[in-house]
Amino acid sequence: MQSILDWDRQLFFAINHGSANDFFDVILPWARTANTWLPLYLFLIAFATINYGKKGWWWVLAAGVTVALTNYISSDIIKENIFRLRPCRDVSIAHQVRFIVEYCPQSSSFTSSHAANHFGMAAFIFFTGKKMFRWLWLFFLWAFVIIYAQVYVGVHYPVDVLAGSVIGFLTGYFTASIFNKRIGFHIFDNQPTSVS
Repeated sequence: MQSILDWDRQLFFAINHGSANDFFDVILPWARTANTWLPLYLFLIAFATINYGKKGWWWVLAAGVTVALTNYISSDIIKENIFRLRPCRDVSIAHQVRFIVEYCPQSSSFTSSHAANHFGMAAFIFFTGKKMFRWLWLFFLWAFVIIYAQVYVGVHYPVDVLAGSVIGFLTGYFTASIFNKRIGFHIFDNQPTSVS
């Protein structure tokens, strides 16, 4: 276990210090905020409901369940039972951390709820729509940028975001499988049509 924590800390500093540059200092704090990603998800809600009618509303409900599950698992189950200081609050290394956002949460660092929620959504979106839109893998890239940002700005260790990503991916895959089995968009739905 200690070897994993040592590796985790080394990788944290490699990202937090080693990849530091002026461009990332501007883009990554911005990328992790709700003001950045909320409009994208609101657009998806509008797109699904306008173009797919009842199926779209079921999709929105399933997406909401996905986020609720990922957040519950990460925040209410794991964080409440496993407490780990965030890098920006760990007095043994805080003086070495490049902390470039305004607020360091007091909650446990393990696991990252940002990672769980965004990878959950990425997996759900991908597995429910990949037959219609091949570019949906880009949501995994989007989720990766957000979790990288969490380490870069100093609020999480890499293991925190990796564990959150796994939780999110598995949850998103699970809810997408249920949606596809019970309701599903089909291969013939590749042209959005209004459904009343």
